[in-house]
Amino acid sequence: MPTVSAGTARVSYRTEGTGPGLVLIHGTGFGAEGTWGHLVEHFRDSRTVILPDFSGCGETTDDGGELTVELLAEQIIAVIEEAADGPVDIAGFSLGSVVGAAVAATRPDLVRRLVLTAGWTHPGDEYLRNMMSAWRAMAGNAEAFGRFGTLTAFSPAFLNILGKETIENIVAGNQATEGALRHIDLNLRLDIRELLPKIEAPALVVGCTQDITVPVALTRDLHAQLPGSSYAELDSGHVAVLEKAAELVKLIQDFIHQD
Repeated sequence: MPTVSAGTARVSYRTEGTGPGLVLIHGTGFGAEGTWGHLVEHFRDSRTVILPDFSGCGETTDDGGELTVELLAEQIIAVIEEAADGPVDIAGFSLGSVVGAAVAATRPDLVRRLVLTAGWTHPGDEYLRNMMSAWRAMAGNAEAFGRFGTLTAFSPAFLNILGKETIENIVAGNQATEGALRHIDLNLRLDIRELLPKIEAPALVVGCTQDITVPVALTRDLHAQLPGSSYAELDSGHVAVLEKAAELVKLIQDFIHQD
């Protein structure tokens, strides 16, 4: 895979398809392929899909230092400048929504449209703080860490649709890697409220009504603080990229293909 330098990092990414750029930004712990890989086929006929792995995921390497939203945004910006021809559309999920918003705020010249799913703005919510802290505290117990992350990823109904065997595979893959723990630590600190008024690109914020990782009220607050943004909701747990894949793809497609 190609890489590009950003600060101390060598940021790995891949591209697929043709057309204007669409950058898909992943969330906590799982990289671009694990988050978005199964959806690339829905965009590659009309977009050059760009899938970067920021620090802590995939083949991206760095000095292992403390992460900030600004640092991750710089990594995505470096990939856009290297891989895209002109302004791009961005679709971010969870932490990727926060990072995508920071990219749009700091480099408005690079972002045409913005879709932010299951995002939030600051660490002041006590549910979010306790949820992330509890997950972080399970790092010494691989099974507990994996089960907690899986349990909070999906709605109860979707867990039953997945079934035991699939869930056990997800639990096994939901590991307390150094990268995942660095992301969780960032989740507990990040604050993008001052960046939001600087965003110029049309934005769609997508909330997940059954989200028990980032409660939908926090995503609604992101919409409220992002001037001029549109809003939609999915009847989904947190990981809408899997639980409501078709519905999320339609929302993204409809929004980025507007004139």
